[in-house]
Amino acid sequence: MRAALPGRRTEFVGPVIPWSDPDRARAALEEGAAALLARADHWQVLWCAGAGVTGTSQAQLDTELTMWGATLAALAPGAARGSVAFASSAGGVYAGSSPSPFDESSPTRPLAPYGQAKLTAESMLAQWVQEHGGAAFVARIANLYGPGQDLTKQQGLVSQLCWAHLEGRPATIWVSLDTLRDYLYAPDCASLLLDASDRLVEPGPRGSCGSGGRTVTKVLASQRPLTIGAVIGELRRIFRSRPSVVLGASPTSRVQARDLSMVSRVWTDLDDRTLTTFPAGVAATLADLRLRRQLAQGQRSR
Repeated sequence: MRAALPGRRTEFVGPVIPWSDPDRARAALEEGAAALLARADHWQVLWCAGAGVTGTSQAQLDTELTMWGATLAALAPGAARGSVAFASSAGGVYAGSSPSPFDESSPTRPLAPYGQAKLTAESMLAQWVQEHGGAAFVARIANLYGPGQDLTKQQGLVSQLCWAHLEGRPATIWVSLDTLRDYLYAPDCASLLLDASDRLVEPGPRGSCGSGGRTVTKVLASQRPLTIGAVIGELRRIFRSRPSVVLGASPTSRVQARDLSMVSRVWTDLDDRTLTTFPAGVAATLADLRLRRQLAQGQRSR
């Protein structure tokens, strides 16, 4: 997200957030919010924080929600001149719903605490707008992939397959190969999220300014689902060899939906853009991981 900001935003540089220490993290978030309100006549916050995944414990998710609530409370005094965008999880909130494809009006039905935590965070934001004004955008984001993904989270099928290929080891897949997912290239998602955040504060009927504040929810997706089998086939063409894959079983498999096809029916003109093709996105992901691996090897050899 930060890579997409130059030239589009005046970025506020706040304090470093010590996420590993919840008490200090909360204090830093509150300090940063207060400083932002003091310096900006009009402001936007894009909350893309959170290290939770499908298998994250309830305690960890509760801590993240506490950080989120503290930040909203600290922003409340300046809500009338600001907006907040929240990065939610389409897969998390629609995991147990039907039928697909899922859009903004589809019933939400999380299967894991992770998805429920995202819904709780969405509700906290909507309540914040009702109580304090301002405007809010909830981005229900499909499966992201691309350069810079955090490999320690053990998620992101494309990145994990590419990394395993570079290391010459098999990658474990925990779900059926006919599982359908919507893969959205991360830089494309960042651009779409920034455009939606701008739309949110436009004056007039399209935006929220002048309307007393509201919350807009939109699915951010490529809207072109692929099976995992198709992903592996595409990687085989790019790698010029078959990816080494092992099918496994995991306790989290039961909370993984078979079909998470997505479509958006909100602000659909924002989707009228050329997205990065899946092969091009995979190639960029592979190049980034190869460079990161070479840099890490160089540092170890010093």
